[in-house]
Amino acid sequence: MLRRAAVGVAALLAGCALAAEPRSTVVTLENATPGAPLRVVAHETRPAGSGPWPAIVLLHGCHGVSGSTRAWARWFGERGFLALVVNSWTPRGIRDGCVPGPELPSTERLDDAIGALAWLHARPYVDRERVGVVGWSNGGVFAISLVNGPSLQRARARGVTVPPPGFRAAVALYPGGCFSLKHEQVVRPLLVLIGEADDWTAASECADMVAAMRGRGADATIVRYPGAFHYFDVEGQAPTWLPGVENRNRPGGCCGATVAYDAAAAADARRRVAEFFGYHLGVR
Repeated sequence: MLRRAAVGVAALLAGCALAAEPRSTVVTLENATPGAPLRVVAHETRPAGSGPWPAIVLLHGCHGVSGSTRAWARWFGERGFLALVVNSWTPRGIRDGCVPGPELPSTERLDDAIGALAWLHARPYVDRERVGVVGWSNGGVFAISLVNGPSLQRARARGVTVPPPGFRAAVALYPGGCFSLKHEQVVRPLLVLIGEADDWTAASECADMVAAMRGRGADATIVRYPGAFHYFDVEGQAPTWLPGVENRNRPGGCCGATVAYDAAAAADARRRVAEFFGYHLGVR
């Protein structure tokens, strides 16, 4: 009898463990492009329980949605956030956005993220008052733009409405385009995480951007990891030279960059992201 009871308790605990796993599904949503909204694929990962949950919109880098992006989504789900990975490449037929090719208008990815925000607001299990955004590399600059006052003003001028209260906070990991935002101003908290040795997106340009914004009163912070390269958070990424990728830091803007996993930087980044969104989205 005791043995059967012990087996029953073990089975119950195993069932609870399985029930606590985040649940992932593929969804479609309309982006916010006025007059011609595009249907965009997204991957929703829900935490255990029934909500309403705070949510994070995840914006992939130029290589598209990767195993690392999905791992971050699961990580957010395990910590009580609903995670929505927006796939901007598939509906546009883009296989690799890192190599030289036709330029995608900067408004496109911004519209995708704003459409994702509206989609989240329509879910009864999402707390619309607590939505953040995180982006990597190419997606990182759009994560910044989504809390950048002038970027939002330009969106409104072309008829794009950002559902209030908008994104409460943003994280950008090794974002491209910091140089383009140096003279602008985020209006919500921003955290930038970048490797000091990054030869694809320059840490110095992001540091200059953050310093300029802070000088004008913005709540912006940057952490620079000594010796870390692009993709420092991509577990298992061996040190690799990517010869074909566009890189404005190289002569003529082409080509090549270094990518490599850095376990210490990755662990610190996850700790900081958890603390940052935990504080600004009310999760402890």
